[in-house]
Amino acid sequence: MLQGKANTLIVGCGGIGTIAALNLEKGGRATVTAVLRSNYKLVNDRGFNIQSCDFGEVFGFKPTTIRNTIPNVTEERLDPFKYIIVTTKNIPDIPPSLVDLVKPAVTPGQTTIVLMQNGLNIERPFVKAFPENVILSSVTFCGSHEVATGDIHHNDHDRSAVGAFRNPNLDQAAEDKEAQEFCDIYNASGKTTTEFQPNVAFSRWRKLLYNACLNSICAVTDLDTGRIQLADAAVEYLVRPAMEEIRAAAKAHDVDLPADLVDFMITMDDITMYNPPSMQVDMRKGNFTEFENIVGEPVRDGTAEGVPMPTLTVIYGILKSMQWRTKEKKGMVEIPAPVDHTVAK
Repeated sequence: MLQGKANTLIVGCGGIGTIAALNLEKGGRATVTAVLRSNYKLVNDRGFNIQSCDFGEVFGFKPTTIRNTIPNVTEERLDPFKYIIVTTKNIPDIPPSLVDLVKPAVTPGQTTIVLMQNGLNIERPFVKAFPENVILSSVTFCGSHEVATGDIHHNDHDRSAVGAFRNPNLDQAAEDKEAQEFCDIYNASGKTTTEFQPNVAFSRWRKLLYNACLNSICAVTDLDTGRIQLADAAVEYLVRPAMEEIRAAAKAHDVDLPADLVDFMITMDDITMYNPPSMQVDMRKGNFTEFENIVGEPVRDGTAEGVPMPTLTVIYGILKSMQWRTKEKKGMVEIPAPVDHTVAK
């Protein structure tokens, strides 16, 4: 830790992770070690080039430390990380698991793990694996994409709600204090809107109105958030029914999402932004998608409480099938060789 700054590790520096790193470094209260994969060599050579609605044009940005592997604090005799911020995609059906990925960098009882990711129930494997550590939820609305290797386009203000996922082994007041301290550090740049939100369930179900519905339906239709509003029947027959299913599932879990949030989420992106949400971007790139935590978990939680979820169940089935297709393209599944069924004459 340098001069009292929070020693911070960011796992995953794509669109969201890079803006988080930039924000923390600019705030002056944290030093960032960033773990990069496909973009490591280029960023290590020249840094990130960023066009940001919050920070303007930034060329050659580099976090304090850049690595292409997860640090092992014990074997490398490193100072413990105060924070590990996980911004990489959460794809539980593709190994390795996130818990296994970050485990070498976690110091029991000292490291606060911040899950800056989408979806429901994402904390469960972390609470189980790290019973002595505070696990924070960061529900983030931040339009930021890596449009080319090392090039970040950030076109929507960074807003987030931060609270503690409850760990039965820890004191709730201590968990809330950690969440508030992280908000202070993340807000130090003056370029973000980060609020302490102790009701983690509300903020996560609320964002599912966007992610489980708009994000996923844009992905399967390949219509961005502008075109989905313009397309015939897409909102009324797909998006709105899916959002009402999320509201009903949330209600069954004692989370009351106001009815007017549906129209707010549908129109949150101006039509002429023609914004492709994250899952649609991944589909276009041929990448795996985060459909299990974003769609699968709310469907499972809703139906377990007897809530009918026909629209999202179909969307989930389509996304699961498309994920299988991606696995096939990447050589991860074996299928029988084609057989010539031509009838001999």
